[in-house]
Amino acid sequence: MSTPENDHLTRTESREVRARSLALLRNLLRPHSRPLAWSAVLVVASTAGQVAGPALVATTIDHAIPALDDGRQGPLVVYGILLVVAAVVAGLANGAYVRAAATISQAVLLELRRRVFRQTQRLSLEFHETYTSGRIISRQTSDLEALRELLDGGLTGVVANLLTMTFTAVGLALVDWRSAVILSAAMVPAWLLTRWFQRRSQVYYRQQRTASARLIVKFVETMTGMRAVQAFRREPSTERDYERYADEYRKANLNTFSLNGRYQPGLILIGNLTVVVALAYGGSRALHGELAVGVLVAALLYVKRFFAPIQQIGMFYNGFQSATAALEKLSALLAEEPTVVAPAHPVPLPAARGDVRLDHVTFRYPRGPVVLPDLDLHIPAGQTVALVGTTGAGKSTLAKLVTRFYDATSGAVRLDDIDIRDLAGTDLRRAVVMVTQEAYLFSGSVRENIALGRPDASQAEIEAAARAVGAHDFITAMPDGYDTDVNKRGGRVSSGQRQLLSFARAFLANPAVLVLDEATSSLDIPGERLVQRGLKTLLAGRTAIIIAHRLSTVSGADRVLVMEHGRVVEDGTPAELVAADGHYARLHTAWQDSLV
Repeated sequence: MSTPENDHLTRTESREVRARSLALLRNLLRPHSRPLAWSAVLVVASTAGQVAGPALVATTIDHAIPALDDGRQGPLVVYGILLVVAAVVAGLANGAYVRAAATISQAVLLELRRRVFRQTQRLSLEFHETYTSGRIISRQTSDLEALRELLDGGLTGVVANLLTMTFTAVGLALVDWRSAVILSAAMVPAWLLTRWFQRRSQVYYRQQRTASARLIVKFVETMTGMRAVQAFRREPSTERDYERYADEYRKANLNTFSLNGRYQPGLILIGNLTVVVALAYGGSRALHGELAVGVLVAALLYVKRFFAPIQQIGMFYNGFQSATAALEKLSALLAEEPTVVAPAHPVPLPAARGDVRLDHVTFRYPRGPVVLPDLDLHIPAGQTVALVGTTGAGKSTLAKLVTRFYDATSGAVRLDDIDIRDLAGTDLRRAVVMVTQEAYLFSGSVRENIALGRPDASQAEIEAAARAVGAHDFITAMPDGYDTDVNKRGGRVSSGQRQLLSFARAFLANPAVLVLDEATSSLDIPGERLVQRGLKTLLAGRTAIIIAHRLSTVSGADRVLVMEHGRVVEDGTPAELVAADGHYARLHTAWQDSLV
């Protein structure tokens, strides 16, 4: 049940969100203060030129045309020239204003795109494991598109429309204050209708944004997991889910269109009725000689012109609501802080030896149970250690701590007796490299993928790395050799070949510590044998932590650690643990039986 305290908290949080969003917008606009000031000058000049038209028409009708009867053509020529000048000034200023505003908006959007991309790369692994890729894509696409629409046309248009309404009202009051009173009375129903429209559009457009985000997330998740969808024949159910989200999005759009369909005609009706009243009252006064005909024409032009900006401002409110919601989401993303923080005063590590120590490390994931209760472990430089154990034993968590994707809750992870939290990111990434079972390959050439860790590597160094792990032969057999585009996720190579390319990448990076997280778990027997040969070369002379379920990968290790519930329950060489007849011995026996 909602309580006053909860409501107050919600209002407070809402104010904080709005303040954060406005602060982001101000920060983005601050570098463009001078162009914004120039845009303001241009929009004032454009609006003044437009609003001057009816007043010049009134003067032309009431003074310049009667002067023709006296044989004086000068006033008509002068006012005609003034009308042309006003129109030209309005047109040129408006064009320059639109271009200036577009330049500012595109610069702001470019900076915001850079910030969002930079932020998503800066944030820690914890964020990316909880924040879905669909939501990230929604921030970069639909949310930025909503802001683009606001900045490109909506914001510039609303400023011009507000000035047009103000100048029009002032012009009408100066020409005929009685007509201005009629316009003021008509503003009451127009304002009530606009407020009704704004309240409902705020709800409908937030529903539309939510439905749009859900639709994008569902589409991205389905495309990303297409293999699982097709493998488990989930196409009908995913299609039903997608159709449901698409139908929700359709209904949300229909609600906004229906709302617009009532607001616009209502405003047009109020405007037309106001013109009718102004014409009837002004015409009566003109017939009795109380109002000049030119003034009547000018008053009608002003009244008619006044309501068009109201409609556009009302429509702007829709885009404003959409952009506000988008800005709130973007500001929330940019306000996220990485949980793994770079040291203020990093300790240099020019040449790592590879000595790894976990000093009474405790770790728990956010809002989760303790995974590593108290792990005290030393891995000497150059030693190959294999981690085995059931799923959830803490093996991958240990790897994430050594690579500093996460920080220990308590205790310390040390590399060469230096707490890795005190190492600069570049030094740590140069010294410690992880190879996962996914062996992700980016779109681009084979050469670019191998050189990922060392973009400045020469062709000879890249080929040497490929030869060392046994990848050179299949690379040269590809259509363009090292220049072959592997496509997204390595579409042109097999799983074993993709893993060998990741080994070549790691070999070229030449880390002191190499972490292999299930690097062969997805391979068949021939593929595993291919990778095993490359693995021997890759592990030589460096510290290695191997996480594997397959004991064929473990057999070449100097040392095996059996983990259960975040603790090391067995520690020794493979031969020692087989002879000990413990957990590892049972795993080894089961593996031997599987080979038979």
